[in-house]
Amino acid sequence: MSVVLYTLGWVPDFPCGFVRDLRVRWTLEEILRPYKVATVPSDPKSDEHRAIQPFGQVPAIRDGDLTLFESGAIVLHLTEGTPLLPEGRRAEVTQWLIAALNTVEIASSGWIGMVLAGRWPEIFGPPSPPEAVEYARRTVIARLDALERLMADRDWIVGDFSAADIIMVDTLRVIEAEGELTDHPALTSYVARHRPGCLRQGHGRSHGPLAGSGWRASNGEVRLSRIPMARERR
Repeated sequence: MSVVLYTLGWVPDFPCGFVRDLRVRWTLEEILRPYKVATVPSDPKSDEHRAIQPFGQVPAIRDGDLTLFESGAIVLHLTEGTPLLPEGRRAEVTQWLIAALNTVEIASSGWIGMVLAGRWPEIFGPPSPPEAVEYARRTVIARLDALERLMADRDWIVGDFSAADIIMVDTLRVIEAEGELTDHPALTSYVARHRPGCLRQGHGRSHGPLAGSGWRASNGEVRLSRIPMARERR
């Protein structure tokens, strides 16, 4: 049975390649699960959209009679019973998947929000004082330093490649695009490490899974279009 992945029908250029439905797509490609894309408008939010996702966000999926939102919950559900969520290391994989969201991404998203407000205040609100932006950046660096030590002697975060790596790598890609992985060689290598699913969707590029891939959906078909990453647009 095909999974239906709900995403936005359109986003501006700057977040293309970094939207969170990419981590769900990567998971589906890794487990070779068929899926279709259904789009929802970004504005106004429809009642149908809110029935699937009460906050009117994406991604969300429908898998048979089950609907799910939140990318971490979706990835855990999809990898159930697969090698990406091995029974013997299930707790560890879940721990690191949640750490990616609740420790790394929660720090980076606050900092990225400030960076984007400095570039596009008309979209992201008033810019923060420079000292606040720097404080937020240093918080991110502290998280990266800890993760760098962990990844210095391993390829993947818990043994073999797992659901935790999908979420962690996708989180780190945003930080890398802002140039903040430069002093973290183990993390840079981690993000660049190729996987079959990311190669299928990323056309084998050497900047990590799905890097620079801007997705468009038309009539339920999955389509891939090339959008430059932030570091390439500078």
